[in-house]
Amino acid sequence: MDSSSLLLLDDMRATADRIAPYIVHTPVVSFQGKHADTLLEGLASVHLKLELLQRTGTFKARGALNAVMGLDSDQRKRGITAVSAGNHAVAAAFAANVLGVSAKLVVQASANPVRLAATRRYGAEVLIAADGPTAFARAEEIVRDEGRSMIHPFDGPLTSLGTSTIGLELMAQLPDLDAVVVAIGGGGLASGLASAIKAINPSCKIYGVEPAGADAMSRSFESGHTERLAVVNTIADSLGPPMTLDYSMGLCRAHLEKIVTVSDDEICRAMAVLFHDAKLAVEPSGAAALAAAIGPLRIQLQGQRVALIVCGANIDIDGFSRFVARGENLLA
Repeated sequence: MDSSSLLLLDDMRATADRIAPYIVHTPVVSFQGKHADTLLEGLASVHLKLELLQRTGTFKARGALNAVMGLDSDQRKRGITAVSAGNHAVAAAFAANVLGVSAKLVVQASANPVRLAATRRYGAEVLIAADGPTAFARAEEIVRDEGRSMIHPFDGPLTSLGTSTIGLELMAQLPDLDAVVVAIGGGGLASGLASAIKAINPSCKIYGVEPAGADAMSRSFESGHTERLAVVNTIADSLGPPMTLDYSMGLCRAHLEKIVTVSDDEICRAMAVLFHDAKLAVEPSGAAALAAAIGPLRIQLQGQRVALIVCGANIDIDGFSRFVARGENLLA
């Protein structure tokens, strides 16, 4: 990525000021407990950045809000559209609601009912598409026929500037971190978060984690260009876009130390640990960072002060219970 495309600290701080009236400054807590103390033994300290407490239940509110705020008055009058597996739809609907903008959103049929209900509560019109390609095609029709603006789920400067505000908060809360672990879907979260952290604390290492069944960014790091997956297979559906795109991939490549992958079993185990030790009910994506810290990154993080981004909690009770039970079996 050309250095001129990197995010500037002044722009990140201006973004934080702009979206501050509408978002939660999420807390950081020390992470300890019966399972955590054993599984994370040897790390100097572990903290959780609780972005699951954000408006809409995930970090995505920040990027969606910043993107809608970036529209001019004519664009706002025509409204927005978006494509989502669920969480981005909730965030886009929230942003449209607080800014008085019409939203017609295309959501994949596989979306969790909790996310669909939340999207509709914010007043958005929801269209259901059979799958990702169908959803993108329908949204493109809406842009063409109705003049609505597309609010992308993970790519573009406004999205990354929105998520950079998490990094700004984290550096104010824990300025001396050695490492941060963050989940990656399309890279919208990691690209902004990493940009802010590296601008303030260049020595802090940032590790990305993907589900093994949705490893588009890992493949992109290996090949040096964007990749598209033929099949996505993971319980962490919000980390499962079928492709990477140039902008978010470029920022991730510029700032991340490496990317590791975790299995669905490892994610379930981490969900169980977060539930029992921190009393947090997270969706699978929200447990991915911990899954990496107690799995493929455990040796690499020895002796370090580490923060894990707990990025979301939009899941139904039955699904949550099923995944936690699966994880408990792996802890026994």
